[in-house]
Amino acid sequence: MKTIYLDCNMGAAGDMLSAALLELLPEDERAEFVDGLNALGLPGVEFTAQPSVKCGITGTHMHVTVNGHAEGEEHRHHHEHGHEHGHTHEHHHSGMHDIEHIVSGHLNIPEKVKSDILAVYKLIAEAESHAHGVPVSEIHFHEVGTMDAVADVTAVCLLMDRLSPGQVIVSPVHVGSGQVRCAHGILPVPAPATAHILTGAPIYGGRIKGELCTPTGAALLRHFADSFGDMPVMTLLRVGYGMGTKDFEAANCVRAMLGEA
Repeated sequence: MKTIYLDCNMGAAGDMLSAALLELLPEDERAEFVDGLNALGLPGVEFTAQPSVKCGITGTHMHVTVNGHAEGEEHRHHHEHGHEHGHTHEHHHSGMHDIEHIVSGHLNIPEKVKSDILAVYKLIAEAESHAHGVPVSEIHFHEVGTMDAVADVTAVCLLMDRLSPGQVIVSPVHVGSGQVRCAHGILPVPAPATAHILTGAPIYGGRIKGELCTPTGAALLRHFADSFGDMPVMTLLRVGYGMGTKDFEAANCVRAMLGEA
């Protein structure tokens, strides 16, 4: 059976997952896939697959800009639900309804991929709702509502559709440790939404300080994982390395392994 094993020993984020899966495509198909992402018509979004080296290992970083600006992880966490800040940046205030509108209305992608994207968003919305104690209808995404997160989720869902594995197995997830800053103050790692999404999955912390698994990364893993655990016996066909933006003493990447089990 065609199997994808995702090694998350440095956590997972949407852009790390999309880059790792992109590397599982034959090399001559990658540029064309990225061109296809850019042709989808996500408002203001541009994808670039860039070579990236972490701890001497070469992989790919999926660089996403929105209207020419890259939204860093640290910036994303400042946009939480509620209307306490001005509406100068419309895309920072996407609720579930706006996401559905963008995905269902605008994107020329298979229906199955649309339902995957919306299912991932539903996981995130429910987790944010649970963490903040407000109804899903009032959740205004922070990390997630920004167009670059929509871009990450869309890219991963399209790649999973294209690779169409018979099963996806995910390693225990390293979530990091310490604290993360958000609009409400300082939260423990894993952030409450991430912890809620990963309930029932094997996770662990360690000495590395920082948020290694984001809510988007967690929701993508949760949605696509058929099971969590060790790598099965499989004939290895291809390996992909999706690099994060931060540097740690360990290579900050998600490793995707494609094999026949």
